Amino acid sequence: MTPRLAAWAALALPLALVAGCALNPPPAQVAAAAPPQWFAPLPHQGAVADLRQWWSQWNDPLLAELVEAAQAASPDVAAAGARVGQARAARVQAGAALAPTLSAAGNVSRGPSQAGGIPPVLATSGQAGVQASWEIDLFGGVRAARDAAQARLDGADAAWHEARVAVAAEVASQYVAQRACERQLEVARGDARSRAETARLSDESARAGFTAPASAALARASAAEGASRATQQRAQCELGVKALVALTAIDEPELRRRLTAAPAAAPPPATLFDIERVPARVLSQRPDLYRAERDVAAASADAGSAQAARYPRLSLDGFVGRSAFRTGGSTYSFNTWTLGPLALSAPLFDGGRSAAEVDAARARYDEAVATYTGRVRQAVREVEEALVNLDSAASRAADAQTAADGYRASFAATEARYRNGLASLVELEDARRTLLAADNALIDLRRQRETAWVTLYRAVGGGWQRPDADRVAAMATPATR
Repeated sequence: MTPRLAAWAALALPLALVAGCALNPPPAQVAAAAPPQWFAPLPHQGAVADLRQWWSQWNDPLLAELVEAAQAASPDVAAAGARVGQARAARVQAGAALAPTLSAAGNVSRGPSQAGGIPPVLATSGQAGVQASWEIDLFGGVRAARDAAQARLDGADAAWHEARVAVAAEVASQYVAQRACERQLEVARGDARSRAETARLSDESARAGFTAPASAALARASAAEGASRATQQRAQCELGVKALVALTAIDEPELRRRLTAAPAAAPPPATLFDIERVPARVLSQRPDLYRAERDVAAASADAGSAQAARYPRLSLDGFVGRSAFRTGGSTYSFNTWTLGPLALSAPLFDGGRSAAEVDAARARYDEAVATYTGRVRQAVREVEEALVNLDSAASRAADAQTAADGYRASFAATEARYRNGLASLVELEDARRTLLAADNALIDLRRQRETAWVTLYRAVGGGWQRPDADRVAAMATPATR
């Protein structure tokens, strides 16, 4: 190495160390931002089970079919898949910048030439070969751009899984609401039939002179109210079918046939899956948090690339080929090659543009860190809220069942007393309203419990596993000690 080249290397090394250093990358786990434990009651306080086949535990094959259909038809999932393709192409482009580029080159010309002597003679010359060009990544800028592209590819892949989990949760919530609506419709129709029968008997009794006309009018009004409530409930169920059609892209007649043919599913088990005590382990399974983490890594690499752009750039060109020369009936050909130029360019003055780009990259990094931290807090909140709602629904189930059974027995007794003339119509209607409210509350409580499970399923990541799950789990373990 010549003394001059050695001097350049001595100058480039510290600059490379400075320019190649990106901002501090994000932690590979969320233990630092997550609390040490959950403060809401846990279902059996166990480990998170495999959620990838979770829908099969609901004892409802139709639900699993609808989830698969919705994921296949979802424009959000398709768009997320397209973004993965874009990010993969960007990663290939960024990685290719580290290697030399090769291109074929050739030219032919004909004109007067003095190569054969004086005066000039007409000659044909041609050249064909391979041109090479390589930008030497002295300060790590190209490598930083490649790392940023890789981080964005990882984030795009996680976003695809996030979209699938979101669609599954949306379909499940709508399906749960639809089945609850159908059960409430059965209750409303039964209530309407009961009111209509009471109105019929009251009319007959009023015509016979045993019941006051006002009581018969009250019975007819009650029957009309029951019929109206049943009609309103049926319309609500119709809207639910429309929503499922839009989500799953299944033809409406086919979807109605499946809903009708599917047997009435029993309530899902009391515990559909267990959840780990350590929040960091649970939250590490959320694809949205992993995506936010990779966004921070990409912003960090972008900052390093912007910093490297402020330092000199070194490029090397070369050519290998064959040339031919023809004049006066004679042809001459020979191999040719060139190495160079070895070009060095250094920015001297750009009006502060490169410094502003570094400042902007650092600001984007700070923004990504803030977004990441906020999403961790939001994720903790979502899990805690789902746990609270799940525990509340489970705790109220026995009391709600007892209340419904008691009000049903009270209504039966009041109805028997009314038919024997021992209770007034007002008493009967009051008992009927109480029973109706209790039955609807019991159905709604089951819906709340099932919805809470769906919400918790989404809050813990829906069974997604990050690529470095084992390492993250090992890093999260000391946080519990």
